[in-house]
Amino acid sequence: MPPLYTALISSLVFPLHERLKGHDSVALRKSLESSQWWSLAELERLQLRKLNAFLIELDLHVPYYRDLFKRLGLKPGHFSSLSELQQLPLLGKPEIRAHGDAMKSDRGRELKRYNTGGSSGEPLVFYIGKDRVSHDVAAKWRATRWWGVDIGDPEMVLWGSPIELGAQDRVRGLRDLLLRTELLPAFEMSSAKLDGFIAALRRKRPRMLFGYPSALAHIAQHARERGQAMDDLGIKVAFVTSERLYDEQRSLISGVFGCPVANGYGGRDAGFIAHQCPAGGMHLSAEDILVELLDRDGRPVPLGEAGEIVVTHLATADFPFVRYRTGDVAVMDDRRCACGRGLPMLKEIQGRSTDFVISADGTIMHGLALIYILRDLPGLRAFKVVQHSRMRTEVLLVPDPGFERSQTPLIVAAFKKRLGAAVEIDVQFVEQIAPEKSGKFRYIISHAQ
Repeated sequence: MPPLYTALISSLVFPLHERLKGHDSVALRKSLESSQWWSLAELERLQLRKLNAFLIELDLHVPYYRDLFKRLGLKPGHFSSLSELQQLPLLGKPEIRAHGDAMKSDRGRELKRYNTGGSSGEPLVFYIGKDRVSHDVAAKWRATRWWGVDIGDPEMVLWGSPIELGAQDRVRGLRDLLLRTELLPAFEMSSAKLDGFIAALRRKRPRMLFGYPSALAHIAQHARERGQAMDDLGIKVAFVTSERLYDEQRSLISGVFGCPVANGYGGRDAGFIAHQCPAGGMHLSAEDILVELLDRDGRPVPLGEAGEIVVTHLATADFPFVRYRTGDVAVMDDRRCACGRGLPMLKEIQGRSTDFVISADGTIMHGLALIYILRDLPGLRAFKVVQHSRMRTEVLLVPDPGFERSQTPLIVAAFKKRLGAAVEIDVQFVEQIAPEKSGKFRYIISHAQ
């Protein structure tokens, strides 16, 4: 049974907050908590009904899709299987940039403008309406409750998005105070900042953490180096998202904070796609989001093979994301989770397509092949690998005073062994590595073709 204050916030204050904002998240969350126990066949029937209704809505009110359906000779609303969605073309960032205005529904009201730059720095501008927000809030709320915590429990958020950090006005500050949520900027990870984060955690004693894996791992490592115990704060779970979660990060965060780590996957553009349950299953938000895994030619991959995640968000009629290419790579799971939920699962999220590197001879390999070379080197505080082309790779290293720079030739040799003997390996020692503009940190970035 939740503490009295948490129960008051989750059952009264937050629902009132959502109602005043015109969101249906409370009713949607209750519906999701029922449908999560349905069989896969029942969920697929729900998806098909929603998909047909969704496409009819786009035909009636979204100029881009009305014209697209006409060109394809497609009459929406008559699909008899989910696989028929493959008749529609894939949607990427270039198409959205080129047709942004035509992708707005003529019924869209109070659409909020968003943009995301990613690693390329080229912004993608899109719009989100209240219906989409309600569905994303409900999906995240459901997943939060899987872990025995709820809205109103003390929460510490380590984040870097300018959208959240730039919106801390008085009203939002009051809301966060009532909900017992405290937001800390995750851009700078200096020693002084890390000391401040540890002090803030000890002061607040949150029941849950939320943030980038790299940010929480940096804090955990700093606390360990300082000999500062953090497993006595009563933290029940650490939610991580927006970056690939590596096994060593999970182990470090869990060990230092004395709590399980719950991985989440999604994005501001694609929505709240999947979340891990306490039994370990990475469940898709299947009631709202259709997920396809495709190869480089846009064909579905066989079960058990990795493919690019392509999503259709069924609550985005105001500004549709239909067969939207996320650029992320994953493997689907065909098991039923031990938790008993019927929601389908991702077996493995391997990261962004740019987290893969290409050797000189064209062999594609995951960036882990290079990460493993660096991550266990004694005295190495941080690193980043940028593959500029098949023939040139830059390795940025942040050494501690005890790091043996004589290891550099061994690093170069190991990289050449994987990428090719003729590849230029440029090792640079730097004082720090800046995160992306969003505050995220990426270990591997490949621009190779």
